[in-house]
Amino acid sequence: MTEQQRTIALIVYPGMTPLDLVGPLQVLSGLAALDSRFRVALVAENTDPMPTDSLLRVCADHVFDQVPDPYAVIVPGGMAPTMRAMTDEKLQEYLRDTAPGAHLMGSVCTGSLVLGAAGLLTGREATSHWAFLPLLAGFGATPVRRRWVEDGPVLTAAGVAAGIDMALHLVATLAGAEAARRVQLVIEYDPEPPLGPLDWETADTAAFAPSLPEYALREGLREHPELRARLAAHLSTPV
Repeated sequence: MTEQQRTIALIVYPGMTPLDLVGPLQVLSGLAALDSRFRVALVAENTDPMPTDSLLRVCADHVFDQVPDPYAVIVPGGMAPTMRAMTDEKLQEYLRDTAPGAHLMGSVCTGSLVLGAAGLLTGREATSHWAFLPLLAGFGATPVRRRWVEDGPVLTAAGVAAGIDMALHLVATLAGAEAARRVQLVIEYDPEPPLGPLDWETADTAAFAPSLPEYALREGLREHPELRARLAAHLSTPV
């Protein structure tokens, strides 16, 4: 690594959703290939292979102490394991320690709740997976239902696949629109879902919310009933 390189640290922890990590990783690896000012690191408490919420296992290439001054940090999300990450003291300490010097603190999906637990969303607008949006208010944030939300040095993305869009926006911000277009072309990101785009006006979100966050909070925060109750109190809040 040269002295001028800026490290974008993507956090790895057990049980996360792999696309939350791999989507932005692929985009930001493209940035690093185009612009030598940037490099990407996968950062965790250790470099052991970790389970995800699918069959895939992932491992970091750096531990927290090896990346003490990242230019940017991005936290992926998930279900119950992400709720546990909100109480992981080593992860929370890393976020709190790096935030003051970082150019950007970012998240994908429920990773925004991990940022919130570190005290990084207070007084800011933020987004998350649609079913978990109300929980952001429990950390003093203003929930906003958009594909990504930028508020000062904090950049949060909505659920899972939105991390790719957020990462392309970040590439455009850091290296210019043409660099982002080149990355998009190389990864051939041109979504055409076989059933068309989501129709939020008719989508049956009530079939999953609040059952999804209720389950995640119950399973992930069994040993932290006060935090579970504080966040669950916001599930009846419409967004």
